[in-house]
Amino acid sequence: MKGIIKALGLVFGDIGTSPIYTVTVVFLLLQPTAGNIIGVLSLIVWTMMVLVSLQYTWLAMSLSIRGEGGTIVLRSALTSLLAPGNKSVLVSVLAFVGVSLLMGDGVITPAISILSAVEGAVLIPGFENLSESTIILASMLIAVVLFSFQSKGTEKVAVAFGPIMCVWFLSLGISGIISISESPEVLYAINPYYGINFLLENGWKGYIVLGEVILCATGGEALFADMGHLGAKPIRNAWFGVYVFLVLNYLGQGSFLLRHPQAQNILFEMIFHYTGLLYVPFLLLSIMATVIASQAMISGMFSIIYQAMTTRIMPLFKVAYTSVERKSQIYIGSVNWLLLTAVLMVMLVFGKSSRLAAAYGLAVTGDMTITGILMTYIFYLKKKPYLSLLSLFIAAVDLLYFSANFHKIPHGGYWSIILAMVPLSMIFLYTQGQRRLYRAMNFMPYQEFIPKFKEAYATSPKIRGTALFLVRDVRNIPSYITQTMFSHGIIYEDNVFVSISGRNDPFGITGFYREDMAFGLRSFEIQAGYMEVITADDILREAGIDERAVYYGLEDISAKNIFWKIFALIKRVSPTFIKFYEFPSEKLHGVITKITI
Repeated sequence: MKGIIKALGLVFGDIGTSPIYTVTVVFLLLQPTAGNIIGVLSLIVWTMMVLVSLQYTWLAMSLSIRGEGGTIVLRSALTSLLAPGNKSVLVSVLAFVGVSLLMGDGVITPAISILSAVEGAVLIPGFENLSESTIILASMLIAVVLFSFQSKGTEKVAVAFGPIMCVWFLSLGISGIISISESPEVLYAINPYYGINFLLENGWKGYIVLGEVILCATGGEALFADMGHLGAKPIRNAWFGVYVFLVLNYLGQGSFLLRHPQAQNILFEMIFHYTGLLYVPFLLLSIMATVIASQAMISGMFSIIYQAMTTRIMPLFKVAYTSVERKSQIYIGSVNWLLLTAVLMVMLVFGKSSRLAAAYGLAVTGDMTITGILMTYIFYLKKKPYLSLLSLFIAAVDLLYFSANFHKIPHGGYWSIILAMVPLSMIFLYTQGQRRLYRAMNFMPYQEFIPKFKEAYATSPKIRGTALFLVRDVRNIPSYITQTMFSHGIIYEDNVFVSISGRNDPFGITGFYREDMAFGLRSFEIQAGYMEVITADDILREAGIDERAVYYGLEDISAKNIFWKIFALIKRVSPTFIKFYEFPSEKLHGVITKITI
């Protein structure tokens, strides 16, 4: 039960607050006739069933690796089944695009969630004339407070938010039941026939409406991305109850709209109609729930960025680990404040949640489509034909919703593309820059290095103790080592080359000696999963290494091309892997090598 409450607080905020705006936005495009209302409700019920229940809580979560989820995990699972080549490159590119779309969605989610809740204040007597600028300012203040709390850790946040979300979902379900009792004919919407019939009867207009209906499932991708924070079981168990309460509320809103077709802000007007004096507490509850919706995406963002760093597709950021129970509960300060800046900018640009809805959905459906494609391919390679066919069907549904969002591009949807292009550009710039940098470095081949080392070791005075030299691959010796040993004559009695390499699975750390390279020269390798927190000093102590000094290379990058200048700037402002892996600072010696790319 404790795990379910944590899941409600950490994972279900986004999808749990979709009832605030989904039906309202849909009926900005449609007349609230009985046929339209029941048809739309049917689409909402079955969209959540197919795209959340089937795609994420069943199929995607079954492909997690040791409890970790997300697009990068699917990429790892798929590339491990493929031989290196063009297919692996295509899979990586698809995964990079999916990750970037999810990051773009991570900006819009807090903005639309908080704005839509604060807008409900206009129904309070005396607040009817609340200006748009006042609503924006209040929303921005709430966002600032939320992001300021992130450094406390998702564990503490989930504990605080879980009980609030329990009350929120109970409120949604109870209000829905009360409203359904007055117009029980909305229960026909449980039959998928009415949703399909709505699409066939409305043609192009029904297709466009799908671009708004998908708002009921936004946040479904966070269930998968946030697996590492809580695990699959509590998320799955919580979703069964969440789904029931959401369906009850959507049906209740449809029932209310049947009787009050003039309603403009359907959920809040329904609550105001039934509760009267209790409306203000519900409004405050809805604001807290939208804050939690933002939390779900922020937590997922930290997980995604950390995976991207440890798989070397993004530069390193300073990471704080906020829980001793689960290593994947992290806080990345620079990402937190950049995300806040983007959220505040989006609030200022759009001003109203209904305008933001024009930009919302494109990124999330793009990510869902990529997830569907990757799942289909994985099940196909694993020789699970039935699951592969089901995933293919889901991917086709994803694509239908994705294409239905294309009409949003000129109406604000281009912001989704712009926001996604920022991380995508960084990923491609960083990965290509790293390749170019590696090619430009003056490595000495292992076969050439060993004879020179033997001669220098035999003839040069040696410093007592052990020195570590950090390398990526012992087959190619970086110039900082040859410069230190052969030009500066710094050779220790015991010299150990230490390399840190990633594994395709998220967890597991091993440290082991490779064969001795020469007398006085050894090689030690640390292999770690991409979600592991490595403290190199502890691993070295366990191996019996007590070094006197740690040497590592620093690149002073010179570039003429504007893109490589940006890459050089990124490398300069990013923390070094020395800080990331927590080598003892008092023993460090950085050797600078000038490189032109």
